[in-house]
Amino acid sequence: MSGPQCCENPPTLSSSCGSGHVDELGGIKSYVTGSPDSKLAILLVSDVYGYEAPKLRKLADKVGAAGFYVVVPDFLYGDPYVPDNAERPIPVWIKDHGPDKGFEDAKQVISALKSKGVSKIGAAGFCWGAKVVVELAKCAYIQAAVMLHPSFVTSDDIQRVKVPISILGAEIDKLSPPELLKKFDGALNAMSEVDHFVKIFPGVAHGWTVRCKDEDEAAVKSAEEAHRDMLNWFDKYLK
Repeated sequence: MSGPQCCENPPTLSSSCGSGHVDELGGIKSYVTGSPDSKLAILLVSDVYGYEAPKLRKLADKVGAAGFYVVVPDFLYGDPYVPDNAERPIPVWIKDHGPDKGFEDAKQVISALKSKGVSKIGAAGFCWGAKVVVELAKCAYIQAAVMLHPSFVTSDDIQRVKVPISILGAEIDKLSPPELLKKFDGALNAMSEVDHFVKIFPGVAHGWTVRCKDEDEAAVKSAEEAHRDMLNWFDKYLK
């Protein structure tokens, strides 16, 4: 179960941030950005703080500028985790927001994208969202997957992945520590049919790619490196 680390440095949510707009896809409210005419789509699946997190939307805009149509769905239905709510700590909150429900919702969004003429879809998941993405990768609903500081993902999940997958982790991470990511790497090395890339970023903590503090120059630089790695993976397998 997710512990306090997944809740550190919560973002200030804003419905007005980003250069995209909110639309509905597959019955799910989503932040969309990038060219709507692109045949290549990227699904960004949020952490427990949801789709209004400014850094996540800024990253979505960056991915959109690279030639993708980007969708950040509100799989939490307007109910992101609130650290100050003592009545709903993570173990209680997660009962209402299991990644299994996110997986079912993601299938609806993917179906809607395909109906719009999208030919290839990649998905990246952050923390909570990584479990949603690995489920998509196990069923080959997508053509490429990226997990960033994942939560809930197991070695059994990894052994069932069917599409190219990149795993970008933090050195300081109790939820997916480097030892676990090395196990993932070992499992993927034994699967010659699935290309993979595993990288552990030194000196950063769980959640850093979308929640690092602006004044932490080293963490910001590391986050930007992870963003480039993510984009390179999608460029390699979708373009």
